[in-house]
Amino acid sequence: MARIRLLVVDDHTLFRRGLVALLAQDGRFEVVGEAGDAGQAQRLAGERRPDLILLDNHLPGVAGVDALQGLREAAPQARVLMLTVSEDERDLAAALRAGASGYLLKTIDSDALAASIVRAMAGESVVSPEMTGKLVDAFRQLHPPAAPQPPADVRADAIHALSPREREILRCIARGASNKEIARELGIAETTVKIHVQHILRKLDLGSRVQAAVYATERGL
Repeated sequence: MARIRLLVVDDHTLFRRGLVALLAQDGRFEVVGEAGDAGQAQRLAGERRPDLILLDNHLPGVAGVDALQGLREAAPQARVLMLTVSEDERDLAAALRAGASGYLLKTIDSDALAASIVRAMAGESVVSPEMTGKLVDAFRQLHPPAAPQPPADVRADAIHALSPREREILRCIARGASNKEIARELGIAETTVKIHVQHILRKLDLGSRVQAAVYATERGL
């Protein structure tokens, strides 16, 4: 398989070069450029044609989310993943509205970062577990739940295919809880939680935990 071509954009030289060195060790990736500011990033995006851009949200003179449009115009084929220290839900919402494929915190470990890059290239939206709850809160503010008015064919809703345990885990996902936190709360093994999550996504025909969290919020869970 062709390696995923990456452009790393971060104004902290030490962090950026450490990240480049880390990614270069993974045979799935090829780092085709690194930039310390938005202007350099936009120029390299047009020249190097990366598949995916890792973008910090704090760049000299401009926020990363404000640089998104220019980067996407320079490299329309590239997906953009925010990689930042900001846990502000406003930054998260702005990034997703501007077309980012995901929002990751710099506390992410290397394996999870690599997996997120691969998932983003497969078309998924990836958000750090710590931010999932904030994403749901932002969604609730924009779309307050309507008064419950179940339709006549309410049983046709896929949520009724979930077991009581699966509904319980779906509520935890909507709060932004990780598999480890869910396992601790419910007193079950983390591997059991993973299996339940897989079943939930399959039964609801959803592609990610973020979609599951929004789905649960829309239904008032």
